[in-house]
Amino acid sequence: MPKLKKDWWKITGGLLVAYSLIAGLSIHVPQLPIIYESIRNLFYHVSMWFTMTTMMATAFIFSIKYLRQPLAKTDTAAVQAAAVGLFFGFLGIVTGMMWANFTWGKPWTNDPQLNGAATAILVYLAYFVLRSSIDDQEKKARVSAVYNIFAFVLMLVFIGIMPRLAEHSIHPGKSGNPALGVKGLDPTMRLVFYPAVLGWIMIAFWIWKIRIRIKTIHQKIAEL
Repeated sequence: MPKLKKDWWKITGGLLVAYSLIAGLSIHVPQLPIIYESIRNLFYHVSMWFTMTTMMATAFIFSIKYLRQPLAKTDTAAVQAAAVGLFFGFLGIVTGMMWANFTWGKPWTNDPQLNGAATAILVYLAYFVLRSSIDDQEKKARVSAVYNIFAFVLMLVFIGIMPRLAEHSIHPGKSGNPALGVKGLDPTMRLVFYPAVLGWIMIAFWIWKIRIRIKTIHQKIAEL
């Protein structure tokens, strides 16, 4: 029982994801123009971006904590959060390309939303390249913490602000394609979408904690 109480959020996350995967493919969805049945991808594609943003926000917070109080465990937490966030970002890109290929006839187009997402991914890839280029551990942690803070701000600009300032976008919910706006998410879809987002975020934090433990073990072995 103590183990069950401790891991309740992991079990809940797994159940929510399983529910969203099954319900997302079986519930009735509105037949909206352009996207039709592919709207089901909303449960998976958008969930990936919410999860990525949550993990990058976690990396942002731990980077600030590191600059205030430099501790190896804080640096590890920031790095692993960014790694998990980047993984879900890639999943967001892949599921988005699949959706685009169905609705637009090609997996990628010159759209502000897509280009912003790709740029945000590149910003975080550069973060890991930067870390690998610095040998001194303290300098690596300090420089990458500063970069991580700026990276999070840039990500918000690229995926949250710039696409909304663009004059035209064919991305669902944007100008030029209103097929999936606020009204497109009917009550039935909300019953799947919100649990999906919450479940994937819980799974992401579970993966994050596992990666921290693995990294900590490797560090202790290296110190022997």
